Amino acid sequence: MKILVVEDSHRLRRALGEGLRHSGFVVDLTADGVEGLKFANATDYDVIVLDLMLPGLDGLTLLTNLRRRRSPAQVLILSAKDQVEDRVRGLELGADDYLVKPFAFEELLARIKSLGRRRYEQKSPDIEIGELIIDTSKRQARVNGHSLSLTPAEYNLLVYLALRRGCVISKSQLQDWLSNADSEAVSNVIEVLVSNLRKKISSVNSDTVIKTKRGFGYYID
Repeated sequence: MKILVVEDSHRLRRALGEGLRHSGFVVDLTADGVEGLKFANATDYDVIVLDLMLPGLDGLTLLTNLRRRRSPAQVLILSAKDQVEDRVRGLELGADDYLVKPFAFEELLARIKSLGRRRYEQKSPDIEIGELIIDTSKRQARVNGHSLSLTPAEYNLLVYLALRRGCVISKSQLQDWLSNADSEAVSNVIEVLVSNLRKKISSVNSDTVIKTKRGFGYYID
C-alpha cells in the first residue's frame, strides 16, 4: 500500500514514516495541509493518515476537499482532539476511521491494513488468484503451497496488480506508486521487478500470473 502521512509534529511524523516503511509500506510525509492536499490530488494513495491541527490548511478542510472530488483514498484521522463531537464531526465529513493520540503503533498499523482491505472491498486478508495466494496480514505469497521469497518491492508490485486484477497498469503508474515523493524512479526498475516475480513464480512449476499487454503495461487476469 501507498500511504500519505500529514502530521505537523516532526518527531511523530518521522517515527510514523520509519515505522510504516519498516512494515513494508510506501510512504510520503508532509507537515503542511496545503502540501498534503497537493500530494493527495497528484497521487493515488490507499490510505491517508491525517492530523487535524495543521499549518496552511486544517485537516477537516483538507478532508472536505478530498471528498468533494470523490477521492477513493481511505482517510484515518489521527488527532489529540478526543471529544465525542470531534470524532463525530470527522466521521461525518468523510473520514473512514478516527484514532486518538496517544496511541499504540500496533493498533494504528492494524487499522491501516483494515482500511486498505476496505478500499478494495477485500474483507479477507488473503487475495486468491488461482494457485496464487497472497496473505496481506503476513505480507507473504505462496503458489501451490510453496512460499515465494519476495523483496518488499516485489511483494508490493504483486499486491498492486492483484488488487487491480483485470486492469492493465502502465509502467509509469507502477513507478509512481512504488516510489515516494523524495525518490527518483529508475526507468528499468519495473521490468526488473516483473522479471524477478515471473522467475520466482515459475520456479514452483506454475504459469506466471503477470501478463504483458505490449505497449500498454502489465496485468493479472
